[in-house]
Amino acid sequence: MQYRRLGRSGLQVSALSLGSWVTYHNQVDVASAREMLAAALDAGINFFDNAEIYANGRSETIMGEAFKQLGKPRLDYLVSTKFYWGLGRAKPGQPPRINGQDTLNRKYLMQAIDGALQRMQMDHIDLVFCHRADPHTPIEETVRAMNDMIEQGKVLYWGTSEWTAEEIRAAWQIADRHGWHKPVMEQPQYHLFHRKRVEQEYARLYEDTGLGLTTWSPLASGLLTGKYKAGIPEGSRGALESMAFLREGLTDAAKNKAVGELEGVAADLGCNVAQLALAWVHRNPRVSTVILGASKLSQLQDNLKALEVAPKLDAAVLERIDGITKALAE
Repeated sequence: MQYRRLGRSGLQVSALSLGSWVTYHNQVDVASAREMLAAALDAGINFFDNAEIYANGRSETIMGEAFKQLGKPRLDYLVSTKFYWGLGRAKPGQPPRINGQDTLNRKYLMQAIDGALQRMQMDHIDLVFCHRADPHTPIEETVRAMNDMIEQGKVLYWGTSEWTAEEIRAAWQIADRHGWHKPVMEQPQYHLFHRKRVEQEYARLYEDTGLGLTTWSPLASGLLTGKYKAGIPEGSRGALESMAFLREGLTDAAKNKAVGELEGVAADLGCNVAQLALAWVHRNPRVSTVILGASKLSQLQDNLKALEVAPKLDAAVLERIDGITKALAE
């Protein structure tokens, strides 16, 4: 395993990490989670991503119990969570949970961290992300709440997820002005078909603020595995009713055609298209860690081989990949 610093912080994270979105509770129970966490730790992975909203809190519960059963030293691994969406969200037609969903106000955040600690059975969370920006709460209020979580010893580092460059810079400047803990990392979507935010919008932030990235969906929710070229296979992520919003993108004809062409590039390198796509994300030095998703151990083991592919991505190979995908990228 390779390790990279998380932005300008002193924290080192594994180049590949393991996330729980979609899989935990929906496809992975405590026993399966324990098996995969153990295999990931054995492979050198030290960062495990989660969020309050994943399976309405049950993902955190499963991960926390799995780590408890493993009994590994707490210093040997990092866990994250994210806040914004809230738990027990109001159903369509019902009034929203005021101060309980779609917010980053102080009341919600200070209660959210206590809930996450309880579900994960831990005394601190290593990384906490503001899962989306909140246009209705002053950024200063959010930044101060995150600073206070750190001062209270409940959180070690904080950052953002899917914030604009302008919003990240504003939060950083407020923290800098007050001497508060600054946002260290951002968690954006980044893959061959979704590039512009990481490569263009955030370009100034890396040097100006030392922003580190923990990127999600490196396989475009499975599109870059090739499994959706003939439609939605049974048992796949796209077949889950809760993931119905992904289906249009997963069955995009132009992108699936491009995936078919990428398979030829992968074959020339002695790998599969998923490993190629993961290696492509990893080769960006601004990416601190690439978050993997896996519903079974064999998927995790297969994806870990992407690190062996990354050194093969020379200028000629990258040019071939761009020729196939760049025109389709957002």
